[in-house]
Amino acid sequence: MNREMLMLVDAISREKSVERDVVFGAVEAALAQATKKLHGGEVDIRVTVDRETGEYETFRRWHVVPDEAGLQIPDAEILLFEAKEQIDDIEVDDHIEEAIDSVPIGRIGAQAAKQVILQKIRDAEREQLLNDFLSRGEQIFVGTVKRLDKGDIIVESGRVEGRLKRGEMIPKENLRSGDRVRAFMAGIDTLARGPQIMLSRSAPGFMVELFAQEVPEIEQGLLEIKSCARDPGSRAKIAVVSHDKRVDPIGTCVGVRGSRVTAVTNELAGERVDIVLWSEDPAQFVIGALAPANVQSIVVDEEKHAMDVVVDEENLAIAIGRGGQNVRLASELTGWPTNIMTAEESAAKQAEESGSIRKLFVDKLDVDEEVADILIAEGFTSLEEVAYVPLQELLEIEGFDEDTVGELRTRAKDALLTMEIAREERVEEVSQDLRDLEYDGKGLSPELISKLADGGVHTRDDLADLAVDELIEMTGVDDAQAKALIMKAREHWFNA
Repeated sequence: MNREMLMLVDAISREKSVERDVVFGAVEAALAQATKKLHGGEVDIRVTVDRETGEYETFRRWHVVPDEAGLQIPDAEILLFEAKEQIDDIEVDDHIEEAIDSVPIGRIGAQAAKQVILQKIRDAEREQLLNDFLSRGEQIFVGTVKRLDKGDIIVESGRVEGRLKRGEMIPKENLRSGDRVRAFMAGIDTLARGPQIMLSRSAPGFMVELFAQEVPEIEQGLLEIKSCARDPGSRAKIAVVSHDKRVDPIGTCVGVRGSRVTAVTNELAGERVDIVLWSEDPAQFVIGALAPANVQSIVVDEEKHAMDVVVDEENLAIAIGRGGQNVRLASELTGWPTNIMTAEESAAKQAEESGSIRKLFVDKLDVDEEVADILIAEGFTSLEEVAYVPLQELLEIEGFDEDTVGELRTRAKDALLTMEIAREERVEEVSQDLRDLEYDGKGLSPELISKLADGGVHTRDDLADLAVDELIEMTGVDDAQAKALIMKAREHWFNA
């Protein structure tokens, strides 16, 4: 390395508008690569260049690994005990370096160095362009279709390119080279060799941004889009709320003669948009989201985070929608899974639930069906509620005196205690190999062990014999957890 090379570094830095350190980094990488080829194998080489003089030094490096791990790359790794013989306080993942002779840059070496430098410069240049583009803070990418790449569309905006994958396009949409297109910037893939900006025209965020462009009140903070759910190219729902009582949220988003919502619909290939008024009350929100269907009643299940919505026969098809589209979008929009049913189906479900609760009260509290029905009518659904609700709530029930209430609470507490003792006995029957089972770096929780015991699973082999859907139904874990548990339980079969 000489003065001429320093001058070249400065020239490249100015020409490509990249930092000198970036160019020097490229030079160091090129020299390290050339040195590695001379030594052969998988050696780790580090080169450092003096930014003032241009002189450079070369070091061979060894990565310190735990003794028990062994050497996976002998040319570039060293065991901890061997490393400690050279440096006492060295730790795992540190490096040991040894200065070696620096290779002169000959004709071949210079050519190889040139290729590495140019690639590094191109990468740095692309990164700079990307950072400049992202600094604008825009969420919608506007450009022209440049070419097709393995079914994906490459969209060009100035010197920046984005990738619109086939799955992120609106169905049946036909884009050709040279077409002007708008898309939502869904993310950045820094590892991609081609365009790093990932685009989407089917994401809910795209619709939100389109409305933000068409409705100035959103940018002003007078309106807010709370959520959005889409069936791309077909139908969508957005939930809006006004932060100014003088502004009608739905009318403002629709615009004069529907101009604003029509502009969004035209951009999305005719996708029909339902604008829903957002509400803090989940039930009210769901009623609005299911429009145009008329809702008779709603039952909210807080424990399961779901709703049963009752509609009449005439509104059943409207509420469900074609292929379940309306209820599916409403569920996505509100975040509440919704079950649509008729009044008859609702009555049958309530009767079934009341029957199971009635049987529980009759069996565990030793009362007749009349008393059980009174408790159900007053909203009691579990023994815990009977045992621990404030005394006054029970005394307010017509026909219940202090003696009756006291006896009911005592029986409920005794029943709960008996059930807990029985549960503990079942848990005690669980084998140690099941208790010691670990997955994802943690053991089974007491609650999970209890659910497994209740389901008749007492050994590791019992768990291994289960199907995924059986385990989910038994314990309530998600699909991924169920698969991980079962595979862990089966692990000893293959390692035996």
